[in-house]
Amino acid sequence: MSDRVVILGAGQAGVQVAATLRDEGFQGGVTMLGDEPHPPYQRPPLSKAFLKGAIECERLHLKPPAFYADRDIDLRLGVRAGRIDLRAGRIETTDGEDVAYDALVIATGTRPRIPSVPGRDLGNVFALRSIADVEALRPAACGMDRFVIVGGGYIGLEVAAVLREMGKAVTIVEAEDRLLKRVTSVPVSQYFDALHRAHGVEIVTNARVAGLAGDGVVTGVLLASGRTIPADAVLLAIGALPNVEAAHDAGIATGDGILVDAHGRTSAPNIFACGDCARFPSRRYGRSVRIESVQNAIDQAKCVGATLAGHPVAHDPVPWFWSDQYRTKLQIAGLFDAADAVSIDGTPGEGPFSVEYRRAGKLVAVDAIDNARAHMLARRRIADETARDAAPAPVTQSG
Repeated sequence: MSDRVVILGAGQAGVQVAATLRDEGFQGGVTMLGDEPHPPYQRPPLSKAFLKGAIECERLHLKPPAFYADRDIDLRLGVRAGRIDLRAGRIETTDGEDVAYDALVIATGTRPRIPSVPGRDLGNVFALRSIADVEALRPAACGMDRFVIVGGGYIGLEVAAVLREMGKAVTIVEAEDRLLKRVTSVPVSQYFDALHRAHGVEIVTNARVAGLAGDGVVTGVLLASGRTIPADAVLLAIGALPNVEAAHDAGIATGDGILVDAHGRTSAPNIFACGDCARFPSRRYGRSVRIESVQNAIDQAKCVGATLAGHPVAHDPVPWFWSDQYRTKLQIAGLFDAADAVSIDGTPGEGPFSVEYRRAGKLVAVDAIDNARAHMLARRRIADETARDAAPAPVTQSG
């Protein structure tokens, strides 16, 4: 058991590692380094209630201040890691401080993917990942009329719903031939396409952004087709990149995430990773996966914390996610992309429905729309069916 555990990252996963260490009886030092000035907070409300101004910043906080003091967790905010020195067992921060560790947990999350197009640095061009991002976007959301959202994934659709509820004109530009293509099937994509169009959103698919127009401040989005879509503000919502640079530069194996085993161990001794930045082997799905979700961050962090405390636990969850758009709730259980059969229970557009995905006859995922019962049952059914004959999932390493 280590004497000093340092957690690099103060998000959902980092907080859960620290809490689990104490819950499991770890008596050594626990230090958490966060690069934002805010105490650890939840991110899902950022694109919904917090953007609307329906909740205050303090309500985002994961724990009250007393939590860290009572559990003797040294929380240091506004601290950015510069280099991990594996040989010396220390982290060099960008403000010149050295933080020593016996075991290190990397829980650095992700950052928005920014397209390399002309005009991306213009004023009123936004991304959304942090409290600061929302605080920058909110004045535009309140004071401007025409918005273009580049990207038809969860974040883009959630923000589109909020903006339409505020009475703004919204156009979604999606490079694929349908919304949510990377995360769900055609019937669910069609449902949300119809939902947003019914609320007045213009949706442009098969559209590649060639650049952003403007002189100092954005005035439009230029498409490769030659069309220019006027815009007072633009949100770039084309996905996220895992923050692996500190790990990669230290020689820790990475590949679209920091590569870990079922206990969160990296390729370097005494170094662990968890949450959105970690790619782990799933026997349940027979491959390695990197999952960006609150559930995965919490569950994987619990396994890492327990392992560090001397009580190893393996991580192989049934993933689940959710998205709120207008008054519609999408709840997802499992991973649909390996399915070879799709079936629909109910009629999209005529009340609650669900879509089931099977592989070789086994249930591997379910999308439930306004159907909480189907979602909860699906999680149990998927856990049972995918546990049978689970195959090892080797993780391919790249330096």
